[in-house]
Parts: sequence; C-alpha cells; structure tokens
Amino acid sequence: MSRVIGLTGGVASGKSTVAAMLSAKGAFLVDADQLAREAVAPGSPVLAQIAEAFGPEVLTAEGSLDRAHVAQLVFTDADARQRLDAIVHPRVMELSRERIERARREGHRLVVYDVPLLFETERQGEFDGTLLVFARPEVQLQRLQQRSGLDEAAARARIEAQIPIWRKLAMATWVIDNGGSQERTQRDLDRLWESKLSHLE
Repeated sequence: MSRVIGLTGGVASGKSTVAAMLSAKGAFLVDADQLAREAVAPGSPVLAQIAEAFGPEVLTAEGSLDRAHVAQLVFTDADARQRLDAIVHPRVMELSRERIERARREGHRLVVYDVPLLFETERQGEFDGTLLVFARPEVQLQRLQQRSGLDEAAARARIEAQIPIWRKLAMATWVIDNGGSQERTQRDLDRLWESKLSHLE
C-alpha cells in the first residue's frame, strides 16, 4: 500500500537536497515546481490568464513566462502575489493529485510531494505526514543571496512571503535540520528513514 508525505521547507532551506536523498532511497517524487512550470507552459490557459491579469509584459518575446519580471512584481506586492497564486495554484493542485494518484496505482510504496507552499495552501491534511526541511532565517538569507544574486532586501522579501519557519516547525510531523553540513543532513535523514519513513503505518 502506498503512503504519501508532503515535503516542504522555507526558501533556500535545502529542500531539493533532501528530496534528492529521498529519491535515492527509492521514494517517488512529485515536484510542485515542475508542475508549476507545466501549468504555465506557452500556449496554456493558465499563461493566458496571467497575461490578461498582469499585462503582456509578463511574457517573453518567445511567448513564455518572464519569470524574473513576475518575481519582481509579486515579491514586492502581496496583492499581486495573491492574484498570481489564485491563477496558478488550482492547476498545480489538480496536476499534483493526478500524479500522486498515478504513482499510487503504479504501486510506489512511498510517494513524496515536494511542495514549497504546503502549509500556506493548507494541504497538509491530504498526506500521511509532513517533513519540514529547516534552516534558520539567517542561513536562508545567506544562501538565497549567494544562490540568486539578490540584494538583502529582495532576499528578505522572498523569505517573508512564506509562513515563518518557526510556525512551520510546530505544524510538521517530522523535521530535518539542514542548517549544517550535507553529511549531517544525510545522517539525520538516514535515521528518520529507518525509524519512520520506510515503514509508515
């Protein structure tokens, strides 16, 4: 029987690293970011809705979504972010449920839905448990600036667009601290896998 868990974490917490570790152990991953890219593919109804809501300048010359421009819009304007989410999230939710159900039918023992906004979208009740990848806000800030080349104000805006990591700690079923070395994260995940994830009941 398949079990499905939600994997989440704050921006730049290292969620993708933990997702790769789970995949290496045999978990089947469903990636919300990949589904979001599918949802806004050129020619899609969702992309057309975004262009209608925000203007043609959100499209590149080739007709795809100009992600940098949209990010600049939504991370400085909470209302714009909510409008974008209202367009994109329903389609991502639909796709995720389709992929998870397909994985169940295919007999995968553990399905992991890798989703940044798990608690923000209040979907935690759909899963057999939730795994939070944790890093302190100052670690998130440093990583995000190094990774994306953002200045401090822009990086903080992206972090603050999500539920504070301290609140997510209280909401998660399990927590992996990814604020240190990758080796330590791997050891902690190995222990969690053996004690909980490999035999969810």
